[in-house]
Amino acid sequence: MSVSTRGLNWFNALSAGSAQVSGLPASVKAADGTLGGRPARFLSVVADPDNPFPRARNGEVGLLEGWGLAQAVDSAIELDLDRDDKRALVAIIDVPSQAYGRREEALGIHQALAGAVDAYARARLAGHPVIGLLVGKAMSGAFLAHGYQANRLIALRDPGVMVHAMGKASAARVTLRSIEELEKLAASVPPMAYDIDSYASLGLLWETLSVEHIEQPSAADLSAVQDCLIAAIKDAQNGSNDLSGRLGAPNRAASQKVRQLLRAQW
Repeated sequence: MSVSTRGLNWFNALSAGSAQVSGLPASVKAADGTLGGRPARFLSVVADPDNPFPRARNGEVGLLEGWGLAQAVDSAIELDLDRDDKRALVAIIDVPSQAYGRREEALGIHQALAGAVDAYARARLAGHPVIGLLVGKAMSGAFLAHGYQANRLIALRDPGVMVHAMGKASAARVTLRSIEELEKLAASVPPMAYDIDSYASLGLLWETLSVEHIEQPSAADLSAVQDCLIAAIKDAQNGSNDLSGRLGAPNRAASQKVRQLLRAQW
């Protein structure tokens, strides 16, 4: 399979001149810099061809990546424990999947990814503005572990930016459909689609943004994304620390109804 370098390229561009966080797996990048004059920690999961777990060599989020993300986020929480201006956490998202493998299952990938989710959620609740920037694929448990807990999600507009519970080939097998049949179904059922417009219709994105060179950002692309990130951080600071703002879209009406019924019963 072809290995995407979008996440690494955007991480390098956004964190240029920043201090790299040491002690992490080679597949987890973190650096401390600034955005709009305030401290920020940039985080990304990247491909590592020498990963000791073969299923996690193409940018997937596996055991090392889950625990590595948790470590990187936890250290930011600890460093800013007594600070009012807690650093923003910018999750740069280009993850094709969680790592599927017997070793991953046996060694508790569910715990590793849950550790990353928990760290991001605790950071958000502790007052860190957490922003997710989708520059490539945001698939399955990998997205849940890296980025989905963000106060605000921003997606770059490009056919290569996709969000779903699983890849098309896997979804086709599970639903006993061809890929062509799956794509026809997605045209009328937004949660089944992969494109950003369908995902945005669910109310989960704060903003979408077009750039000219998504694979390797230009200076103009970088400036536009930085401005959007700065605006998202300010908006997150002015809002609540929960994720209730994602429930307002018309296509989330059923989700709202379910929550109302649960509250009434419990």
